[in-house]
Amino acid sequence: MDHQQITLRNAIPEFNEGIYFARYLNSAAEGFFRFMLGRRYEEIIAKAYIQPHHDLSYENLIFAELDGIIVGMFSGYTAEQHRLASKRVLKDAAGRWNVRMLIVSVVFAPLLRIIDSITDEDFYLQAIAVETSLQGKGIGSKLMNSVEDLARKRGAKRLALDVSAKNANARQLYERRGFSIESTWPKHFSIRAFEFHRMIKQLD
Repeated sequence: MDHQQITLRNAIPEFNEGIYFARYLNSAAEGFFRFMLGRRYEEIIAKAYIQPHHDLSYENLIFAELDGIIVGMFSGYTAEQHRLASKRVLKDAAGRWNVRMLIVSVVFAPLLRIIDSITDEDFYLQAIAVETSLQGKGIGSKLMNSVEDLARKRGAKRLALDVSAKNANARQLYERRGFSIESTWPKHFSIRAFEFHRMIKQLD
């Protein structure tokens, strides 16, 4: 596929775009958001997406399009953006599903808190995803190039991400992009399904 056919653009605060984001985010997180929020996860995330100043906001997204159709995205932010982000937006969007979200948040607290560990020199890649039927066509590479460019513009010295320890294919893909494993967490989980690697790439 010719990279010139792929266009990247900033996300806009529209509910329908939020649905795309929710699907990609859940896919990148291997189903975690559907597990946490239930069958209405797309609607809940889309409601949060259109609001500013939080981790799941449209402000942190870039979409990839092919012939005007969304085919992929990435979301990411600096440590400062994360510190200043509202923690209420997703909870408010979930509404009566707060109980389910609260239970999952408590049980998986060691996993969720790891994002708070990103340093001031890091740009954190929260999620990157491409339509399954178009994977291997260069869209992911173009998105990753854009992530690195944005991270440098934001003054980051490193690009950071978390990947499931059981997802060897993703880990190897990131290693080919120059990432290396910095740590594995959480330290006290013995179940590999809930083990993650923090991967880091130094930016020139």
